[in-house]
Amino acid sequence: MARPVIAIVGRPNVGKSTLFNRIAGKRISITEDTPGVTRDRIYAEGEWLDKHFTIIDTGGIEPNTNDTIFAQMRVQAEIAIDMADVVLFMVDGKEGVTAADQEVAQMLRKAKKEIILVVNKMDKFVNENNIFEFYNLGLGEPMSISSTEALGIGDLLDEVISKFDEKYDTEADDDNIKIAVIGKPNAGKSSIINKIIGEQRVIVSDIPGTTRDAIDTEFERNGQKYIIIDTAGIRKKSKVSETVEKYSVLRAFTAVERADICILVIDADKGITDQDIRIAGYAHENNTGMIIVVNKWDLIEKDDKTFKNFTDEIRTQFAYMPYAPILTTSALTGQRINKILDTVDEVYSFRNLRVSTGVLNDLLTEAVLMNQPRVVKGKRLKIFYGTQVAVNPPKFLIFVNDSSIVHFSYVRYIENKIREAFEYKGTPIIIEFRNRSEK
Repeated sequence: MARPVIAIVGRPNVGKSTLFNRIAGKRISITEDTPGVTRDRIYAEGEWLDKHFTIIDTGGIEPNTNDTIFAQMRVQAEIAIDMADVVLFMVDGKEGVTAADQEVAQMLRKAKKEIILVVNKMDKFVNENNIFEFYNLGLGEPMSISSTEALGIGDLLDEVISKFDEKYDTEADDDNIKIAVIGKPNAGKSSIINKIIGEQRVIVSDIPGTTRDAIDTEFERNGQKYIIIDTAGIRKKSKVSETVEKYSVLRAFTAVERADICILVIDADKGITDQDIRIAGYAHENNTGMIIVVNKWDLIEKDDKTFKNFTDEIRTQFAYMPYAPILTTSALTGQRINKILDTVDEVYSFRNLRVSTGVLNDLLTEAVLMNQPRVVKGKRLKIFYGTQVAVNPPKFLIFVNDSSIVHFSYVRYIENKIREAFEYKGTPIIIEFRNRSEK
């Protein structure tokens, strides 16, 4: 099941990106007083009261404009509204209802979506009675917030999750292993999925872009349940022109965010491209497990050095994720397709591997004895103890005397020591250093 999607829309400069950052819990969207800063849709995972969802920030909607950029921003917002389950229509409580607000409200009424009217900038310096004029938009009872001051956000999110349909997957974890199959168009993603599940559940075509949406297929093997997500091929931004294809690219990125493990499919005949590296980088930044599958291996002329040369090239180009296993396959002949799920199972087990606190601290003690942290600002880093606080992905907290003097090279050193001991094949691991006084 897909997670519910929330879209934040409204005319420019009403505070959409600030609210987005508040809900996402980090600064993702750029927030400026200049209209039009957010041009494309930006998305993140959100959570409230154990309900998980995807949230989309959109550029400001200018209903009647001849400006090319604003016209494109309107299209982007319309796509977000189309795919959203709940739409947050944001207006400015200081300025009151504008003609542009009326036009956007009319567009939203036609969309027949769950709409929550959000009146922003209602801080202590604004007359609370200003909210009443927004009833004129005909979208129900407005909710007042101040995204800058973080006022009313909790009540707003309570209202949001009350509108989620039971058909959606709002749980953080379940027994299914979620696999997103990603890569450039026409690399053979759908064909690989069909081979894996043994039936034609996904359309296969030689025309790039056949898969327009992220398609979930549930199946079971040896008692383990899987959800495999076929995504539209992700192109370079400059080549994403069709409205439908823009919509499908967003679905592909949200599929990565939902997945436990990504299978990056590379076309062996065309080799590694810059876009393959970008796609994998997005999954890596999302801390998703990764398996690299080199498809169409049957088309390559080989000698005794072919595999090594190709593997070395992958390791060079994807240097930021040396943990990812590499498989060479052919969806056409079925060569080594059966190895993919075996590797998925292995990577998933490492993503859920938990190291006891005692064993971890023995490892940290040995690591420090072998390589003392260097002195920074006249102070040497002292590691007191560490503990693993999460799995899928694995996350470690290491408590120190001063986290501000932790050098990135020492973080990498500690990660390498953990991987030497426990491998953590196919998955990123998160290591955070905190001052011992911090909770």
